[in-house]
Amino acid sequence: MSKKVAIQGFEASFHEIAAIQYFGNDITTVECATFPKLFEVMKKGEADFALCAIENALAGAILPNYAYLRNSDLKVIGEIYLRIEMNLMALPGQTIDQIDEVHSHPMAILQCRGFFDQYPDIQLVESDDTALSAKEIKEHHIKRRGAIASKRAAELFELEILAADIHDNKRNFTRFLVLSKNAPENNSINKASLSFRAHHSPGSLAKVLTIMGNYQLNLTKIQSLPVVGEEWRYYMYVDVEFEQADNYRKMLEEIAPLTTELKILGEYQQAPKLS
Repeated sequence: MSKKVAIQGFEASFHEIAAIQYFGNDITTVECATFPKLFEVMKKGEADFALCAIENALAGAILPNYAYLRNSDLKVIGEIYLRIEMNLMALPGQTIDQIDEVHSHPMAILQCRGFFDQYPDIQLVESDDTALSAKEIKEHHIKRRGAIASKRAAELFELEILAADIHDNKRNFTRFLVLSKNAPENNSINKASLSFRAHHSPGSLAKVLTIMGNYQLNLTKIQSLPVVGEEWRYYMYVDVEFEQADNYRKMLEEIAPLTTELKILGEYQQAPKLS
């Protein structure tokens, strides 16, 4: 039986591409227009797994997703880095000079600002999804409109690529988390995602970070989000990589008295970094 995987977006979106790369072709995707919908689908048990973008090399962290994850009962069971290649596409036979507006997801538009500085007359319009923007052009035969999407979207919806690789950062990639309600037994973990609140006293956070360093953990991500309703108080989200799981376990024991609401968001095997 194929795995049911929830994705934010639609067919030919980057989420779908990441899901196929991680799980293989034998999957059934559950398409979600928004990230809140993705977490709702998982809460209702309508999918076995979810692929959720968490950060982009150019646009940075997708902050709301940290809060959605922390407030859910899902666990991070893996990750995947996907190289993001943005392409401008339209109905066949058109040129860039004939395009009046370009639709795409806000994150995609942000990653291509430098390219469109050359075309100040083109209006950039935010949409729910990269692939959906391409699909709309095909379905409604919309002339003088372009979309920013993947090459897979261009092939699927029979659009012509007017300009390839238009993203500003040529080392552009997105990190996706693989989520599930049930974390499988994994004896080869070397990465963990944690959430906690440091005590509201001078030096508390610094002490926590020092302990992580003392146990030879590599802190690859640290992100703060405000605690709603408590001014100037923050949740900290960290990713740590380690060679010895025992050091990681000892670190957890030592930081526990210095933190509140310490939550293990997931323990998993780190994905290969893209070069």
